[in-house]
Amino acid sequence: MSAKPQTIDEYLAPLSNEKRAALEKLRRAIKSAAPEAEECISYQIPTFRLGGKFLVSFGAAKNHCAFYPGAFPVEAHKDEFKAYDTSKGTIRFQAENPLPDTLVRKLVKSRIAERAAGEPERR
Repeated sequence: MSAKPQTIDEYLAPLSNEKRAALEKLRRAIKSAAPEAEECISYQIPTFRLGGKFLVSFGAAKNHCAFYPGAFPVEAHKDEFKAYDTSKGTIRFQAENPLPDTLVRKLVKSRIAERAAGEPERR
């Protein structure tokens, strides 16, 4: 990507068909779980904000795609990620093996609940 994308659609446009499809699926699941969240680009990757604050992000790298729901949701649901590579706040996956919509919605709702409970924000 030569020019910095200004929208999620601009970010997705140059990706391979497989990565674009996997990330569009992820985007739809996030919107389903948080319809009031707004889309933006933050740190040059697609991000959703809720109430003006970071909610979740996602992106594509050379050899994988990634979802960034934050440390709390990843830790809270770590047993459900056996098939994926994870680290603090990150879940990496192959485009041909995207995250299930039900899991994405669960992670987004965990993130919303974390913020509602007043937990300190950890990215």
